[in-house]
Amino acid sequence: MAPPLPLQVSEDEVEITAMRAQGAGGQNVNKVSSAVHLRFDVAASSLPEDVKERLLALRDTRITQEGVVVIKAQQYRSQDQNRTDALERLNALVNTVAVPPRVRRATKPTYGSKQRRLAGKTQRSETKALRGRVRDGS
Repeated sequence: MAPPLPLQVSEDEVEITAMRAQGAGGQNVNKVSSAVHLRFDVAASSLPEDVKERLLALRDTRITQEGVVVIKAQQYRSQDQNRTDALERLNALVNTVAVPPRVRRATKPTYGSKQRRLAGKTQRSETKALRGRVRDGS
């Protein structure tokens, strides 16, 4: 079976706001709004329902309690690059939950593995028993 195509969030489903970047950047940082603040409402999106559930179940600090993904991109000096970076990071986050996790099926340990475990426990017990007080044998 071929892997599914990665999900792409369309740009009309996200709200992108330009703002001034934080940190060092010389004189440019005070004049240009090059950082990008991206907001994506998971519940109102066109993603499949199972992907929405897994996305909202993530314990990620970028997802608010209202179910809005907030990504701030300020790595680059140009607003366009930061916008592209924010969208790529959003798509990467969505694609981490796009494929459902494999269901774990419980299996029984084999007879040999039980025997090896018990033999190891017995050997360890004997080693620890020798650590006690030395008793006079007479």
